[in-house]
Amino acid sequence: MIKRRKTTAVTAGTVKIGAKYPIAIQSMTKLATTDIAGCVRQINALAAAGAKLVRLAIPTRQDSIAFAKIVQKVKTPLIADIHFSAERAIEAIEAGAAKIRLNPGNIKDKNDINRIIDCAKTHKIAVRIGINEASIRNLLRDTPYRQRTNLMIKEMQSYVRLFEKRGLNNIVLSVKSSDVERTIESNCAIAEKFDYPIHLGLTHTGLAEDAIIPASVALGTLLQKGIGDTIRISIAGDPIQEVEIAKQILVSLGLYKSSQPQLIVCPTCGRVQWDLIGFARKVKKLLKDIKKPIRVAVMGCVVNGPGEAADADIAVCAAADRGFIYKKGKKISVVKQSKLFVALKTEIKKIG
Repeated sequence: MIKRRKTTAVTAGTVKIGAKYPIAIQSMTKLATTDIAGCVRQINALAAAGAKLVRLAIPTRQDSIAFAKIVQKVKTPLIADIHFSAERAIEAIEAGAAKIRLNPGNIKDKNDINRIIDCAKTHKIAVRIGINEASIRNLLRDTPYRQRTNLMIKEMQSYVRLFEKRGLNNIVLSVKSSDVERTIESNCAIAEKFDYPIHLGLTHTGLAEDAIIPASVALGTLLQKGIGDTIRISIAGDPIQEVEIAKQILVSLGLYKSSQPQLIVCPTCGRVQWDLIGFARKVKKLLKDIKKPIRVAVMGCVVNGPGEAADADIAVCAAADRGFIYKKGKKISVVKQSKLFVALKTEIKKIG
């Protein structure tokens, strides 16, 4: 079992963030915030998929006005993503943001920062200090590749001191890069220096099909170390996929209790004498209608079949002409391979 690092507790609307609470999955709307109806639909869809927090971009005054209306139309706590403008931060807080994200790379004036802190304290909201490697670099005299982690930590320490001096401790920290190794390194560093909750993510992971591996490696490594209290998978695509990938990572580490079935499938080899892949795809489609966390195994031969069957609620293993169905590790029937799917479907329906 993974032992999470001890942190302070942060409140963002109805969501608690910290080591004592479940890791909160979040995502971000992919529409202009001024598209109020579209954003409301997307927020509700994200919440239904499992997102506990949703972030919206607030680049203009019109976005602030729209954000205030969106807050009133959804139950999910909303985060305002703020860059460059203290005015946008204050407008978002006053509009009802449960949390705002500030980027030390583009809000540097201490007077502006203090104004935001004071407003956040008055409204009792959370603030994420979110450092992106790309936004703090001075491209005219760029920081060498291997020194950028130190640069991010230095920026974080400076910003956190301002918040602590002003008496605001309801903060979450994040240091992000598009580089997997540097993301791991920098998050380990802030985990050693601070006891505030940490938001995990890569700044850019690419298209959905390309995002799964880097996100899983970076976030999975950190989560296994006990680091991370809220996560967002950043992909160029449907935000629902961000939530689905995040859930898969957490489920694989035992950090998320899923209500969805799990399908285990043999990788196949020369011993397989039937269309296991086609059969497994039919089973996966069948499981979409099941709303219980059952484990189903589809195995190709007797090497691992019985062992996987012992760990599954329902399992099948087939030879050239026969199929075997197991329930909780016990063989319950032997059928012709041509009738195996129908027999399996019947047993799954009894559970689901």
